[in-house]
Amino acid sequence: MKDIIAKTWHLSLIIGLRFFGLFVVMAVLSAYATELEGATATLVGLAVGGYAFTQAALQVPFGVLSDRIGRKKTILIGLLIFALGSLIAGMADDIYMLLLGRFLQGAGAIGSVIIAMISDHVREDERAHAMASMGMVIALAFTMAMIFGPLIGGLSGGVAILFYLTTGMALFSILLLFTVVPPAPQITHSFSEDEAQVKDVFKDKDLVRMYVTFLFHSSTMAIAFFLIPLVLTSKFGLPLSEFWKVYLPAVIFGIVAMGPAAVFGEKYNKGKEVFLISIVFIAIAFLLMGFSDSLILFATGVVFFFIGFNMFEPLLQSFVSKFAKAHQKGAALGVANTFAYIGMGVGATLAGKLFEVGDVRAVAIAVLIVSVFWAFWIYGMRNPGLRGTIYLGTDLFDRSKLESLKNDNKGVNDIYVNESEGVMVIKYDKELLDEDEIRGMMLKR
Repeated sequence: MKDIIAKTWHLSLIIGLRFFGLFVVMAVLSAYATELEGATATLVGLAVGGYAFTQAALQVPFGVLSDRIGRKKTILIGLLIFALGSLIAGMADDIYMLLLGRFLQGAGAIGSVIIAMISDHVREDERAHAMASMGMVIALAFTMAMIFGPLIGGLSGGVAILFYLTTGMALFSILLLFTVVPPAPQITHSFSEDEAQVKDVFKDKDLVRMYVTFLFHSSTMAIAFFLIPLVLTSKFGLPLSEFWKVYLPAVIFGIVAMGPAAVFGEKYNKGKEVFLISIVFIAIAFLLMGFSDSLILFATGVVFFFIGFNMFEPLLQSFVSKFAKAHQKGAALGVANTFAYIGMGVGATLAGKLFEVGDVRAVAIAVLIVSVFWAFWIYGMRNPGLRGTIYLGTDLFDRSKLESLKNDNKGVNDIYVNESEGVMVIKYDKELLDEDEIRGMMLKR
């Protein structure tokens, strides 16, 4: 685990700083935006989740770009755009300028690129630990955001300060990127021109299942962050500076839930079961938040939401990386995150509209309906444990046999060579092929 952390801590820190910048304002944004000139509930919802629309539009282009010009150059472009958007949002004095800043923040769509770069630096069998390590950094950033966001946001001009702080963190991330992040290992792989097209990442049914799961997962987060600040202020009269009292216990329970989820999802191949349990937690959470007249019960609902939401976190990105082929990793993660950001944008905007024409109960009922469809979708998913990966050293195994192995065996999903470490990587379907059988085929004679 120490070796994995050593390979990825810098990239995890960059993505952690970026998430801190996003979430530090999310904790208070809907309550703050309602006070701006021109604000309506629908526009406030758009301010909360609108950045996700530009994220969705640019995730795949950034992912594909990173596969072609390199991860570092792509991340640099994204961080500069993100910094500019944060600066404009901090200067906003009406809802429309805030929206412009939020849209620009989203245009720095580099989340999938950073995750792809982390995947480049670790072996397939280390990826779950790497993603869990990254998840813990994000969780820590999330925890700090839930504390410092309300505390600073409650001050006069505090929300603008939060946006300026985000600008500074983006610029600091650029410094980290070019001073401590090493180049990715050299990897070679073979594929046809047709396989190189983005549309190919939709051919794998397991990947498509994950894309839609990203959509539902992120939409519930955006809805929750629209709902929680508004209800805490309008229904329970809690000032912004005291929001942390609700968020902190929820975040702590959410972090604790990530460990068992990662173990059962990866080690015991129970990813589908973990997802179904998570959906139950999220459904109960919105039931409590939507229909409770007690602050304690509402806060319990917030805790349940963070538990359900965080149980997905250590598994989602790892499963997409596991299913995707080597040359499609950036594009597949880009598509997955596109679905996620579409979910955020649509979720927050629709929540604002439902809140405007109905009330908090209407929003909660909508989430309960989505949860039912989501559970049925997950129920039909194959567990990712059915996908296996073998690592063969080029000293003992015959590299020249790779192409024939792929062409002659239906169960071989992908092959590539890590030139830096002298390792051939073979991804296969455990229902169709046996590991010992593959090793026997690849041995030098």
